[in-house]
Amino acid sequence: MPIPVPLSSYEHVPETKEQLDWADLPTIDLSKYATDEGRAELAATLIDAIRTKGFFYVTNFGISQAAVDRQFALGQEFYELPLDEKSKYTPDLENGEYNGYRPAGRRVLANGIKDSIEVYNIPKPEVPQQFPQVIADNLPEIHDFQRQLHEQVLYPLFTLIETALELPAGYFADLHRFENAQESHLRYMKYSRLSAEDYAQLEAGDGLNTQGHTDLGTITLLFRQPVAGLQIKDHATGEWKWAKPLDASLTVNTCDALSFLTGNYVRSTVHRVHVPPKDQRGVDRLGLLYFARPDNDLVLKTVPSPRLQREGFTTNEFERSDLPVPTMREFTKAKQTWQQQKSSTFRAKEGQTIVPGFKGLYHD
Repeated sequence: MPIPVPLSSYEHVPETKEQLDWADLPTIDLSKYATDEGRAELAATLIDAIRTKGFFYVTNFGISQAAVDRQFALGQEFYELPLDEKSKYTPDLENGEYNGYRPAGRRVLANGIKDSIEVYNIPKPEVPQQFPQVIADNLPEIHDFQRQLHEQVLYPLFTLIETALELPAGYFADLHRFENAQESHLRYMKYSRLSAEDYAQLEAGDGLNTQGHTDLGTITLLFRQPVAGLQIKDHATGEWKWAKPLDASLTVNTCDALSFLTGNYVRSTVHRVHVPPKDQRGVDRLGLLYFARPDNDLVLKTVPSPRLQREGFTTNEFERSDLPVPTMREFTKAKQTWQQQKSSTFRAKEGQTIVPGFKGLYHD
C-alpha cells in the first residue's frame, strides 16, 4: 500500500440553500452486490436507469471518504501551483492529446466570456507522462486509487450491465481491466469563480459554464460535488434537471462508446454545467472525476447480446450506414481533437464531422 505524503486538508463547501429543480435519480447500492438476488435486482435497476435517465448514483462502493478527500486535496495543491509551472505539463491539445494540463480561457462562452475551467488529467500507469513534484510524490497513491475504482466500482457496474444484456460473465468487465492498454483516466477539474459582471453576462446568454455535450467513453464517475452546476437532460422528457450532491456517493453517466457497443440501446447522456446558484458564486468548484474507456484496440461494433437482438438493437450508426467502425483509440483521438481545439467564437465547432457517421454537437 502506498505511503501517504502529507497534504493540506480539503474542506468541502456547504451545499446551496436555493430550491433547485433536482433530478430524481435511481441509486445503485453496491452493498447488495454480494448475493445473487442482490445482483439481479441491481442489474434490473441499472439497465432501466441508463435507458431512461442516463444518470444514476452509486453508494457503498467501498472507498473511504478519507481516500476521496486525499484526491481532492491533491487537486487543490496542483491548482495552487503558479500558472507557468502548471503550463509546463500542457500537451498538444490542438492535435487531440489530453493527458496533462489544460489551461482556462480556451473556449468562448455566451456573450464572448472566456471559460474559467482548468483540467488536469492523470492516465493509468502504462501511459508515459511527466508530472509536477506534488503529483509525482503522490503517484503511487493516485494509481492505487485508480485501481480501486476499477476493482470496486467499474467491474461491478459492468458486470451488472452484461448481466442485464445476457452477455457472458466478464464480457464488459474484461474490456476495462486496469492492466489493459486503454485511455481511462483520473481528472481534477477546477471552475474558478467569475466576477459579478461575467456572471451577469453569462446569465444574459444561456447561463452555462459548459454547453450540453456527451462524454466519449463508456461511463463517467463523478465524486460528490457540493457546488451545484451539473445539469442532465432527461432521456424521456427532454427536460434539464440539476444533479443533487448525494452524501458518500458517485454520480455516474453513460457515454458514447457504450451507446455504440449497445446499438444505441443505451444512449450517451447529455449533460452540461450551469453557473452556480447565487449563494455559491463566491467559491471555486473543484471536481474529481474518473473517465472509463474500454481497451484501445476494441472495434466499437454492437455486442452480440441476446437481449439487444430480441429488442431490435443490432447495429449502431456506423454499421447502419455501412461505414468503417472505429476502434476506441481512433474514436478517442478524433473526438478529443474536436473537443480540445481552441475556439475562436461561441459554438464555432458545431456540426463538424468527428469520424464518418458521427458529428460533434452541442445540445440545448
